[in-house]
Amino acid sequence: MSWDSISNSEFLGTLIDTIRDVLPIILVIFGFQYFVLHLPIKNIKKILIGLVYVIFGLAFFLVGLEKALFPLGELMAQQLTDPAFIYGTANDVLEFIRWQDYYWVYIFAMAIGFATTIAEPALIAVAIKANSVSGGAISVWGLRGAVAMGVGIGITLGSYRIVTGTPLHYYIIAGYIFVIIQTFFAPRAIIALAYDSGGVTTSTVTVPLVTALGIGLATTIPGRSPLIDGFGLIAFASLFPMITVMGYAQISHWRANKQSKSEYTHGG
Repeated sequence: MSWDSISNSEFLGTLIDTIRDVLPIILVIFGFQYFVLHLPIKNIKKILIGLVYVIFGLAFFLVGLEKALFPLGELMAQQLTDPAFIYGTANDVLEFIRWQDYYWVYIFAMAIGFATTIAEPALIAVAIKANSVSGGAISVWGLRGAVAMGVGIGITLGSYRIVTGTPLHYYIIAGYIFVIIQTFFAPRAIIALAYDSGGVTTSTVTVPLVTALGIGLATTIPGRSPLIDGFGLIAFASLFPMITVMGYAQISHWRANKQSKSEYTHGG
C-alpha cells in the first residue's frame, strides 16, 4: 500500500470523525432556530458553505496535529533533555538531576507557550469581541500579549515542576489563592474577561504542543512518570493568564490614574 493511499484513508477517517463531532452542534443550533424560535436562518447558503469549510479545516488540522505537532513537541523535549546536549557527552551524566541544567527547556517552554497562544484562534476571537464591546478600551494586542505572557510563564513553571518532580497541587493551590486575592484589587470590568482568558488558551493550537512537551519531558527525564508527571501543563496554561490579564489591567489602571493626577496638578 502506497503512502498516498495510507494518507487518504487516514484523512477520510478523520473527516468522518469530524463530521460526527460537529453534527451535534449543528443539530442544536438549527433545532433551536427552527423549533424553538420558529425563525428562518438568514444567509443559509453562506452558513452551509462556512460549515463545510469548518469541517474540512478541522479535519486537515487534526491530521496535521497527528503528523507534525505531536511528534515535533515530543522530539524537541527529547532533544533538549538529551544528556549529550545538556552535559556535552552522553556519558557525562550526573547522579542527580539539577534543575538549572535544563535552562534550554525553560527557554523553549516560554517561547513555545507565548508563540502558540498568540496564534490561538479562540484567543483572537475573544480579543476582537472584547475590543468591540469595550469601545476600544481593551486593546486586541494588549489582551493577546498579556494572555500569551501568562501561558509562557505557566508552561515554564510547569516544565520546572516536571524536571524537579515536585507535586502539581502545590503550584495550583498557591496560584489560585493568588488569583482570589488579586480579584479583590483588579478593575471590575476586567475580572470576567481575565477568567475567560484562562479557558481560551486550552484550544486547538496550544493544547497539542504543550501536551506533547509535557509527555516528552516526563518520558526522557530519569525518574519521571509520563502519566503522573507528563500531564498538568495545561492547568498552568489556564491559571497564569488570569494573573497576567488582571495584572495588565491593574497596571493600565494605575498608569491612567497617575496620568490623570499629573494633568490635574499641571492644569491647576
